[in-house]
Amino acid sequence: MSAKKHKETQAEKNFENIGEALTSSEQFLEKNQKSILTGLLIVVVLVGAYLAYHYLYKVPRNEKAQAALFRGEQYFQGGEDSLALFGNGNDFPGFEAVISQYKGTRSADLAHAYAGISYNRMGNNEKALDHLRKFKGGDLLLTPAITGAIGDVYMNMGESDKAIGQYMKAAKEADDQMLSPLYLKKAGNAHLQGGDYDKAIELFTRIKTEYTNSTEGQEADKYITQAELLKESK
Repeated sequence: MSAKKHKETQAEKNFENIGEALTSSEQFLEKNQKSILTGLLIVVVLVGAYLAYHYLYKVPRNEKAQAALFRGEQYFQGGEDSLALFGNGNDFPGFEAVISQYKGTRSADLAHAYAGISYNRMGNNEKALDHLRKFKGGDLLLTPAITGAIGDVYMNMGESDKAIGQYMKAAKEADDQMLSPLYLKKAGNAHLQGGDYDKAIELFTRIKTEYTNSTEGQEADKYITQAELLKESK
């Protein structure tokens, strides 16, 4: 067989193979047309439902939650914790209501943080812990602050070991020159109250060497001296 004849024969076979493949695809589409159309319809419906949920429900709901939270933040900053928690009976329902009415929103999560600190300031340790533990966080500044706030509640409850654990965790989470030395100082003071002067001195020294430019770092010598005097007098 000549080379030309061989090429023509091979080309014919290739066309036949392509034709068979196309025929098989057409048969598959014809056979499964209903299932394919149903699947596409389901995808379209799901995408439409998601977009409707997001833009017609979730976004407006988040905006309402943010507006409700704003008034509470003003009461919170002014130290009016009861009004912040339970509302003013007029244009602000209170953090507790924001949490229950707008579950799943960022504002409801923030309301847990505010409510926890408010309850702590009012002396309700159990309620404070309940709300602070429910805060999901994610914010680089707020997350360590809430971790530290849980430590404050434990200190109020006389559970200094748990408080120290929270303060150390908060210092690690913050990992900066502002909050880290603050929580290390709180941990050091908790050790002082517990009579563990060596550990307190260790933490105060760490503040002095690692956070020199912070307020706590500049006052670290005073903390160290105090701890050393207490150690000598025991």
